Amino acid sequence: MAASAPRQTLTIRTPDDWHVHLRDGALLQAVVGHTAAQFARAIVMPNLKPPITTVAQASAYRERIRQALERSAGTEAASGFTPLMTAYLTETIAPDELERGFAAGVFTAAKLYPAGATTNSDAGVRDLAHITPVLTCMERIGMPLLIHGEVTDPAVDIFDREAVFIERHLKPLLERHPALKVVLEHITTAEAVQFVEAGPSNLGATITPHHLHINRNALFQGGLRPDMYCLPVAKRELHRLALRKAATSGNPKFFLGTDSAPHLRHAKESSCGCAGIYNAPYALESYAQVFSEENAIDQLEAFASLNGPRFYGLPLNQGSVTLERRDPDPEAPGLPAILELANGTAEPSRLVPFHAGEQLDWHITARNR
Repeated sequence: MAASAPRQTLTIRTPDDWHVHLRDGALLQAVVGHTAAQFARAIVMPNLKPPITTVAQASAYRERIRQALERSAGTEAASGFTPLMTAYLTETIAPDELERGFAAGVFTAAKLYPAGATTNSDAGVRDLAHITPVLTCMERIGMPLLIHGEVTDPAVDIFDREAVFIERHLKPLLERHPALKVVLEHITTAEAVQFVEAGPSNLGATITPHHLHINRNALFQGGLRPDMYCLPVAKRELHRLALRKAATSGNPKFFLGTDSAPHLRHAKESSCGCAGIYNAPYALESYAQVFSEENAIDQLEAFASLNGPRFYGLPLNQGSVTLERRDPDPEAPGLPAILELANGTAEPSRLVPFHAGEQLDWHITARNR
C-alpha cells in the first residue's frame, strides 16, 4: 500500500473580505459568524431595505452587526472582527453626508449599484451624470467607489453586461475623475481583467471564490441549479481561466472579495429565485483550493491579506491563519448539503453553502487573532 503524501501547511496573515453581504435581522445573526471566523475585517454591502444612505443608518447597522455576532459567537469573536461600512449611492444622496461619514470613520467607501442590476438595487443610479457632485467629492477626499459593473439595458445580453459597462460607463468615468479610487467588484470576464491590469494604480478589482470555480455550465448541470445563480452571472470557461490567472498572479490590483450573498432555501427555489451564492462558511479554503490547483499557493497571502488593505490605505492585520492540505478521503462525507443556522428565533435559517456535498483539500486548522 502506497504511503500517503505528506500534509502541506500554510500560515498567512489574517485575511479580510472586501465584499460581503451580511443582511439584517435573523439572517444576519445566522451568517455573521462565518465571516468573522475567517476574516478580521469585511466591507459590508449597504443594499438593505431601506438602503444605507446616511451616517446614522450606517452606525446603527454596524452596531446591529456587532450585537448579532456577540449573540451568535460570543464577545471575543465580536471584538476580533471589524465591519467596514459603505454608503448606498442614490441620485439624491448629499456629498456632505458622504464626506461627514468618511471623515468620522463610519463610511469606508460608497457603493454604486446601477438601478435594477441586482438584489435590492432599485434605488440605485440610473444616470451617472446625476451623481457627478458626489463623485467629485469622493475624488477630492480619497473615498473609494465600489462598483457593481453591469449595464441594465434589456437590449444587452446578460453575459455581456459587464464588458459593455466597462466600455460605456467605466472608461468615461475614469477619464472624468482620474484620481477617483475605484474598485470594480466581483469581476467575471477576461475584458475586466485586461481593463484593470492596464488601468491606473487607483483602479482595483475583487474576485469571488465561486467565479474562480464555476463557469456558466454550472447553472444547468443535471437541471436548473438555483444555488449556482449569482449576479454578475458566471461566464464562459475562458473567462473563468482569466480570473484564475489574475487572482494567482500576485498583481496587487486584485484582491479577495467573496460577495457571499445568503438567501434562505425557499427564496432560492422560488418561481423567481434570488441571485446570490453563500460561500462564507468555507471561503478561505475555497480560495486555497484554486491557488493550489494553479501551483500558486505562495500567492494566496498577497491576494487575501495584503493587496486589499494596501489599496484601501489601511494597516495590515497582525494575526495569522494556518491552513492544512489533506488528501481527499473517498469514504468521508462531503460538506453539508444544507446548513440549519441558529438565528435567535425558534426556526433556524436554512441555507445551502457553496461546495455543498463536495470535499475541499484545504482546511483551517489554527487562527491567531
